[in-house]
Amino acid sequence: MNEMLKDPNIIRQVIMDHYEYPRNHALFTEGHYHEKHMDSESCIDDIKVQMQIEDNIIKDVRFDGVACTISTASTSIMSELLINKELEEAEAIIREYNKMLFADHYDEELLESAIVFSNVSRQANRIKCATLGWDAAQMIIDESRLEDE
Repeated sequence: MNEMLKDPNIIRQVIMDHYEYPRNHALFTEGHYHEKHMDSESCIDDIKVQMQIEDNIIKDVRFDGVACTISTASTSIMSELLINKELEEAEAIIREYNKMLFADHYDEELLESAIVFSNVSRQANRIKCATLGWDAAQMIIDESRLEDE
């Protein structure tokens, strides 16, 4: 994996870039989107995450709301990582991300730029912030599968 993404200055730059200029940061009212509202009792985080899933592929991921730096940046990175992935691939990425946050062995290659959150495991109070959007994505995937049954 890119060793630069482990440099504290680069980590800070990537996180701040995704916070100040979040990707896919607007909800859509047209089209068929699954939506999940997420909030946190311990932080200002209150977001909605949307996913458009067609033929087992995540075609789009959107989000909006009020959220802290970690929550906004992690959801922004997640949205970029999951677009155009098959559901199984997306779930593998989400699993590896959670392993990383809970200080378990994880696949750096699969996580790409999301590894900038590897130090969050040292700050237990920030794990909820870093997983909010990711948890919403997993819930949407689960719900979309139930609809297909």
